[in-house]
Amino acid sequence: MGLIWNICAFVFVLGVMVLVHELGHFLAARYFDVKVDAFAIGFGPRLFGFRGKETDYKICILPIGGFVKMAGENPAGPPGSPRDFLAKPRWQRIIIALGGPVFNFILAIVLLAGLFMVRYEKMAFLDEPARIGFVEDGSAAQKAEIEPGDVIVAIDGQATPTWESVMFSEIVAVNSTIQVTVERDGGRFDIPVVLGADERGAGDAGWAEESQVRLGNTMPGMPAEKAGIQAGDVLVAINTQQISSVRQVPQEVQKLEGAEAEFEIERGTERLMLRIAPVFHESAANGNAWRIGVDLMAKHEVIQTRLGFADATREAVSFSMNNVTMTLKVLRGLIEQRVSAEALEGPIGIARISGDAAKSGLPQLITVMALISLQLGIFNLLPIPILDGGVITMLLIESLIRRDLSLAVKERVVQVGFLFLIILFAFVMYNDIVKGLAPG
Repeated sequence: MGLIWNICAFVFVLGVMVLVHELGHFLAARYFDVKVDAFAIGFGPRLFGFRGKETDYKICILPIGGFVKMAGENPAGPPGSPRDFLAKPRWQRIIIALGGPVFNFILAIVLLAGLFMVRYEKMAFLDEPARIGFVEDGSAAQKAEIEPGDVIVAIDGQATPTWESVMFSEIVAVNSTIQVTVERDGGRFDIPVVLGADERGAGDAGWAEESQVRLGNTMPGMPAEKAGIQAGDVLVAINTQQISSVRQVPQEVQKLEGAEAEFEIERGTERLMLRIAPVFHESAANGNAWRIGVDLMAKHEVIQTRLGFADATREAVSFSMNNVTMTLKVLRGLIEQRVSAEALEGPIGIARISGDAAKSGLPQLITVMALISLQLGIFNLLPIPILDGGVITMLLIESLIRRDLSLAVKERVVQVGFLFLIILFAFVMYNDIVKGLAPG
């Protein structure tokens, strides 16, 4: 049932993305009076649709992608009418190619702005100064001699960053060095921090904001369940060691090496002292380690409100720009081989993410749709032949040399681009399958 749900969510999300993308091309083509022969969602044989005055609007059998077929697109075809795509000036063809990605960016902003006008949620600490509450043993931050209580006052040239901007800078700086300025005891210190990668392939400094730790569901038969821990309990201390971060808990549990310890728990107005001994737990997904078997969550104040149209639009644009910047930095990391290509998600991964979001509720689904729309827009702007970015690149080159490239060159470029996309698709599909088969 879960697989069917994921497939339905994937088809819906991708269908909306493709419809909007192709609508961008279609409207731009019609604006410049280019004859459009077909507007299709999907590929392959026609399932159903209707025929307009000169355009066949159709749904095809394979629900992956779509296309707008314009008259006179094939450079090898016979000379056509002034309404052919290739008969139009290059600057008009560039705008037509840009129409799809631009509409994907617009869709993301519209979805997010609409969501924020109905419900806007944000953890309060993200807008606060980046005061470090915890530094993990052996982490990049500890090796750089950053300490709990330090306040990050600049990171990579950005002054007075909030926790949100610090986390953003950290994620995209995988396997590289970031310049951090911290304030400590009235002084300021410039510190280079050499970041590694976490299990998701993102940059990880090993620092964290200060937060209470809320305990979630317990694993059957594990020490936390046997000790009577309940979902919603707050972990205050382990053997009098105050707990100030979710990341601190596994570290303190490892130090026990199976020895019984006193866990101070806050439950409503009560304070409980529970004796718990960790057990060595083997997990293919999370590694073998000492565990007590309970989910951990940071307990943060959450801002819940509704934004007016102007504020919602401004926040949606800011959110979108941050994610576009992050994506571009991740792509740069892939090119520089700092970021593992295993972090890429293919159709199966997108289906899983879409399904999980749909199960979580409409706000989560809208957010995921906006993020996927942004990714689709960025991907299509890459200078890869066949994609919109490849078309734009070829047109810009022709504009610079003031003549058309030869048909042989164009055909070879398209062949290389097609081969690249086939290899990329095969890789992300393989990557998705491997991730899906990995034990949870």
